[in-house]
Amino acid sequence: MEVVQPRRSAPETGSPEKPAGPAGSRHVHRRPDAAAGAGRRWDEDHDRLLNSTGAGNGDTLTAKTDKETSTSSKNVLRKKNSYTSAIKFFGVDLSPDNIAVAMVYFVQGVLGLARLAVSFYLKDDLHLDPAETAVVSGFSALPWLVKPLYGFISDSVPLFGYRRRSYLVLSGLLGALSWSLMATFVDSKYSAAFCILLGSLSVAFSDVVVDSMVVERARGESQSMSGSLQSLCWGSSAFGGIVSSYFSGSFVDAYGVRFVFGLTALLPLITSAVAVLVKEQPVVGSVRALKQNLPLANAGFVEKSKEDIIKLWGAVKQPNVLLPTLFIFLWQATPQSDSAMFYFTTNKLGFTPEFLGRVKLVTSIASLLGVGLYNGFLKKVPLRKIFVATTLFGSALGMTQVFLVKGLNRQFGVSDEWFAIGDSLILTVLGQASFMPVLVLAARLCPEGMEATLFATLMSISNGGSVVGGLIGAGLTQLFGITKDKFDNLAFLIVLCNLSSLLPLPLLGLLPQDDSDATLEDEDIEMKSN
Repeated sequence: MEVVQPRRSAPETGSPEKPAGPAGSRHVHRRPDAAAGAGRRWDEDHDRLLNSTGAGNGDTLTAKTDKETSTSSKNVLRKKNSYTSAIKFFGVDLSPDNIAVAMVYFVQGVLGLARLAVSFYLKDDLHLDPAETAVVSGFSALPWLVKPLYGFISDSVPLFGYRRRSYLVLSGLLGALSWSLMATFVDSKYSAAFCILLGSLSVAFSDVVVDSMVVERARGESQSMSGSLQSLCWGSSAFGGIVSSYFSGSFVDAYGVRFVFGLTALLPLITSAVAVLVKEQPVVGSVRALKQNLPLANAGFVEKSKEDIIKLWGAVKQPNVLLPTLFIFLWQATPQSDSAMFYFTTNKLGFTPEFLGRVKLVTSIASLLGVGLYNGFLKKVPLRKIFVATTLFGSALGMTQVFLVKGLNRQFGVSDEWFAIGDSLILTVLGQASFMPVLVLAARLCPEGMEATLFATLMSISNGGSVVGGLIGAGLTQLFGITKDKFDNLAFLIVLCNLSSLLPLPLLGLLPQDDSDATLEDEDIEMKSN
């Protein structure tokens, strides 16, 4: 069972946090058909020519017939265009562009197929202790800490003439390579950590690129259309996560981890394949122009980089941004006991991969319930109150895992399996609801003109806090002497981790005063960033 910390959101979900680098060409939906426009201009010129030359009755009749035929053709085109635009999902036209965006998000969600396989591979094949597994997990999350850099590279350095399409192809190939190596040659903890890092880099980079595309398409659209586009993205990722949840365990049980890695290697290729559907105008037209766009060859690139960094630092160092950011980091940096609990449930309680896949399916659905809980009941509640309430409840409910470790649940007639499912369900709902205020707070801190870059930076800092929390948890696991078959002090570790989540509460004064008139603009960012 994966322990769900009620205050965090794992960076692998694809994205919890969604930075974007708005640049490149803009694409307007429902563009008039070019052929239809050319046909209308030709018809008008043709009619004017006939009338100006004094055509006879027969010619006039012919002209009328041609005009009626043209009008009929245009009506057919309109019907076809109307039929095409009628195909919608989440209120968004399923144009090739939007299909490509939705498929990239779907791949990000379905890549969770390998998550349980990685855990079992590190535990059973490489025979790592819980502390070592936690360190490998923290190392693999490093690419999520520098996501603004990927957006800057994609915006400023076209690859083979494209800012988006080429990087999507490259990200997909990198992901396929990493999981192919996991399925074949990897046989040590260092090579495994490196390949998992490459896979994480692939997802993080493609996430930034596709977010940039979403921002470009949402710019200038109504709030309703922007919300529909964000819903399509988030819904695609959530659907992919739910689809992969159950099979992530049953495939490991039936075919082994290497098979799951090989199957996962095929999924990033979908990202590379759908990149051809992206509508994008080439930025450069020659090899010489491409060389001029390279960072080392273009002095303007360096100057612009310096300006952007100075501007970003100027925004971050303001007290109204820096202090809340410090709170977010500390709130995320409290220790975690995920790895130790995974070893206990599998080695001590005997939970199978298939059962853990079912638990994962429950937690995936519970995440949706957590978002619904926040949007339905909590989004108008002041942020400070939400932080206090969710932290207190989360710390108290997290203690219930001690019941599972000590076997107290069986004294009440509740089996370990049912207790684990119920415990994960409650903690996941609470965890997702408690993480949403972090997104709202980060959105409100962003000054006008730097929304995307600063929001991505704040989310990277939040992810950095989670990584630090995981590493602290690994150190405590080692300190308490918890190994793959020794769990005497696991209950103390769980209690300490849950009590430590209360430490940031005295720092709530770092947060800005709650605004009773919460802005509606945050809602789109909440949904997208989730």
